[in-house]
Amino acid sequence: MTAEALFSPDDIEAGERLVAKPWRFIKGVVALDGLPDEGWTEVAFAGRSNVGKSSLINAMVRNGGLARTSNTPGRTQELNFFAPAEAPLYLVDMPGYGFARAPKDKVEAWTALVRAYLAGRPTLRRVFLLIDSRHGLKPPDREIMKMLDTTAAPYQIVLTKSDKIKVPELEAVKAATETALKSHAAAFPTVLATSSEKDVGIAELRATLADLLNG
Repeated sequence: MTAEALFSPDDIEAGERLVAKPWRFIKGVVALDGLPDEGWTEVAFAGRSNVGKSSLINAMVRNGGLARTSNTPGRTQELNFFAPAEAPLYLVDMPGYGFARAPKDKVEAWTALVRAYLAGRPTLRRVFLLIDSRHGLKPPDREIMKMLDTTAAPYQIVLTKSDKIKVPELEAVKAATETALKSHAAAFPTVLATSSEKDVGIAELRATLADLLNG
């Protein structure tokens, strides 16, 4: 079953209502003692530093300035928490991996923070692991998948920039990715293809957020 077929019109509408609310930046977290109080549903976004994570988040919530975008990959250096008005939901923008232009000790500190967050946050309902559809799974992505399996954080792969390749190539990447996921216990089996530029798969991503909030 495709990701799109998982959602009814009511699901899509619930997602639209959620993103219609004003969204705001809550805080940036550099250590576990800075995390917001538990209680709200949390959904995190992870991915390589040049995967288009900030652009996808902004497209999803229809706010071009919510998550900071940059021409320099690796600029997100903390756990950034965002929330919609009148809904107990945190969207968490995690530091990018694989291309961070920073001293080794700082990268190691981010990695430790991310691992501790993933392992010890009971309100974390899902991690969206973003993969560039033009390249598919790369070794750094597989390392993150191993980390997610170890921490038992439930995750789902979201392909980005799907408008940059032809449909047969995209379907091949989706199929290969779904096959790879079969050996990962914490992974959601369905892959969602998206494009922040063409608004592809964004409605389904919004619907997923609403479902996780209300489920």
